[in-house]
Amino acid sequence: MRPLRFRSIWISDVHLGIRACKAEFLLDFLNHTESDYLYLIGDMIDVWSMKALWYWPQLHNEVIQAIMRKAANGTKVIYVPGNHDELFRDYVGHTFARIKICADAIHKTADGRRLLVIHGDEFDSIVKHSKWLAILGSGMYEFLLLSNRSVNYFRRRLGFPYWSLAAYLKHKVKNAVNFISSFEQALVHEARRRKVHGVVCGHIHKAAIAEYDGILYCNDGDWVESCTALVENGEGRLEVIHWAEESVVLLKEEEYENCYSQ
Repeated sequence: MRPLRFRSIWISDVHLGIRACKAEFLLDFLNHTESDYLYLIGDMIDVWSMKALWYWPQLHNEVIQAIMRKAANGTKVIYVPGNHDELFRDYVGHTFARIKICADAIHKTADGRRLLVIHGDEFDSIVKHSKWLAILGSGMYEFLLLSNRSVNYFRRRLGFPYWSLAAYLKHKVKNAVNFISSFEQALVHEARRRKVHGVVCGHIHKAAIAEYDGILYCNDGDWVESCTALVENGEGRLEVIHWAEESVVLLKEEEYENCYSQ
């Protein structure tokens, strides 16, 4: 099966180094896609969690290797560290294995729009002013993700699709909904301040494409719950891909092609 071809791909919040990371889905995504640009916009490796408990299976190595292969084969890979992998911010301006590390970036789409690419934690008041509370919240969030495994085990046994407990709780809690709205507005304000057409970020694990008073807001989601990426096609059109759903469709198409060719 031919890989899906895009001009640009943005992924973030992979959190390699924790059990909740859906590295198998990301590796499948990387193996089935090609692009001219690949942006890694933060929290690729969860250094916060790894300081407390070391967890690094071979599958997480394979994700890193797949990204390095893309860089070696000509894909322009830009890495913008986030708060969970902030130690790599010390290497901003350096290039390792053809992967360029930047504090942020400006991406120009095929149709001429300029987009600010940034992780987004700089606009999260909890992370910025109460890091201990952010670390505590991260631990609780990881606990929810692990609990979600048990919930979905029984859902699968009963024939129900995947369901995210953490996402459900976030959208039910009014403060969380207000936080997401404030976060989006802050990023839009920053894009307007920098005189660009829009912003692409991560951090809050909620994939979205929206427009606020002429400024485009895009969030590529995460790879611990939704398994989403933001992509740009050859004409500059942006969309969010939900890989957990897309991979099922591709698998069925591949099975059909194999049967038809026999």
